[in-house]
Amino acid sequence: MKLTDVGESRVNGYLFVLERSLKTFLPGDVVRDAVREIESHVRERAAAADNAPNERAALEKILDELGPPLRVAQAYSAERTIDEAVATGRFVPIVRAVGHLAQTTMVGFFTALGLLVGYATSFVFFALAVLKPIFPGNVGVQYVHGFPVGIGAHFPLSPSTDLRGGYWMIPVALFCGLGIFIATNRGARKYLAWWRERRLS
Repeated sequence: MKLTDVGESRVNGYLFVLERSLKTFLPGDVVRDAVREIESHVRERAAAADNAPNERAALEKILDELGPPLRVAQAYSAERTIDEAVATGRFVPIVRAVGHLAQTTMVGFFTALGLLVGYATSFVFFALAVLKPIFPGNVGVQYVHGFPVGIGAHFPLSPSTDLRGGYWMIPVALFCGLGIFIATNRGARKYLAWWRERRLS
């Protein structure tokens, strides 16, 4: 089906809105590639609809099956971010990918909560390692009646607080923080790889 001026205008309008939507999620060079890819898809589908008597109805069917521009932009950016996160294993792409899934799926939301706890715990241990040499008397293991009940930084330090722990806490805190961070990152990467495989299948 060869598009008329009205058909061209409808396709260009859809692509314009799609491009604006994609720009909220992706960098400019990626947006241009994505728009070209989707435009090629739409035009191939339109060209294949030779027997359609009504151009408008045929175009609307193609665009409806593709989906609203904003939803297409969200799906495209999510898949691209997930691919990057699984391929590289870097922290920032993983956080972006999990954030995308947290906004669109219930499982993604609860997974994001679990990963947030893991990352936050690792950063707490890193913070303790940094604070210990600066405030040696305020960072340590808290004891109540001779039993350890917690580890952290206490400001101000109450006279009744039984806080123990020397500089050995620095390597221990770094080790724990790094271990939790690596485990959380690997778990996030495996979850994203599983989600991508399920989506593809």
